[in-house]
Amino acid sequence: MSDLIIRPAVPDDVPAIVAMLADDPLGAQRESTDELAPYRRAFERLADDPNQRLVVAIRDGRAVGTLQLTLIPGLSRRGATRSLIEAVRVHADERGSGLGTRLIEWAVEESRRQDCQLVQLTSDATRIEAHRFYERLGFEASHLGFKLLL
Repeated sequence: MSDLIIRPAVPDDVPAIVAMLADDPLGAQRESTDELAPYRRAFERLADDPNQRLVVAIRDGRAVGTLQLTLIPGLSRRGATRSLIEAVRVHADERGSGLGTRLIEWAVEESRRQDCQLVQLTSDATRIEAHRFYERLGFEASHLGFKLLL
């Protein structure tokens, strides 16, 4: 993994990130690589928010992984700041290479650098392999999540 660079995403990375988001059974149902304008607008909102870290993993000049890390200041847990890991994706060519582990390790270390006391993430109930992956990295299934689509 020494040839891997994890860096902040830039506008030119948006098409590659969207392609990775769309390249799985769930993402294929909710993402579209045909129209990038909404993703570009979302990227600008993320770029303007100091509590957001959207990163890409680059190997040989190509985006091969991504994740979003959100810092969440709060009052609970004695004023703790949490981080939330979202949208972890690894390019199909890189799956099984250890890149997912490297991305999560980066997110945990960045959370420490930002003085977070807790790192959390959610994973769709159907992603059984992802659940095993996160448990191997020390995460515990501790909560039941709910959604309300608007």
